Amino acid sequence: MGITRVESHTPQVDAVEAGHLSEGADYATYRSRGTTDWLLIQTLGGAGRFGVGTTEVIVHPDSVALLRPGTVHDYGSHHDHWELLFAHFHPRAEWLALLDWPEAAPGLRVLDLSPTLTGRVADALSLAARNSLSGLARGRLFAVNALELALLWCDTQNPAEGRMDDRVLAVIEHVGRHLTDPLTIADLAAVANLSASRLGHLFAEQVGSSPQQYVQARRIDLAKQLLDLTTRPIAEIAAEVGYPDPLYFSTRFRRQVGLSPSAYRLRDGR
Repeated sequence: MGITRVESHTPQVDAVEAGHLSEGADYATYRSRGTTDWLLIQTLGGAGRFGVGTTEVIVHPDSVALLRPGTVHDYGSHHDHWELLFAHFHPRAEWLALLDWPEAAPGLRVLDLSPTLTGRVADALSLAARNSLSGLARGRLFAVNALELALLWCDTQNPAEGRMDDRVLAVIEHVGRHLTDPLTIADLAAVANLSASRLGHLFAEQVGSSPQQYVQARRIDLAKQLLDLTTRPIAEIAAEVGYPDPLYFSTRFRRQVGLSPSAYRLRDGR
């Protein structure tokens, strides 16, 4: 005779229900029909196991697991301890592309995260958990937004989408914070702790342009915004986006946009 397993509680999820657990060796969950929602679990400490048919998948820190709706839930601690963040959720339509992770077993998807992204995903899921239980009038919406941030960070690590290197991400974020600084290739290479030539190769491979081209494109994008939304003089805008020489700024602007800054501001008869 087969062993009858005890069914675990099945949550009734409206949009998202998130939380944090730190459990011992006896922690286990079993739902023979799974759930109607998706379930995301990030391992923070120890290890967990997922049973899918005859397959057992072990997850460790720096990994995130995703169970599709209708997949049997058979998971728990692997050995003596499992600390995890979880989120049951019904995805928005635009999230579905963010859930296309590598499949470790039927209905179970797993991503390995870099150390930097592990922290960012954990921060977002922790925020989702706090807001999920906050009692605020819009607490569930705050939780949904935090979960979306976690999924977006996970997407940067999806090999199907081109996993982003932490060093490239560090350069992109540095550029965003210091767009008006000189930002030489040597400066950016130091941020990434790489040689200038190695950064150039890696950046082009992952972003599709050189670091210098990326900086220029972001500066011109900011200049376009300021030309559209303010009446500041062009020379002032040039300096604000990192070009002290207005003539050099105009040359770069025309090369990227196809119009001079003044013509761009006056387009469509404005």
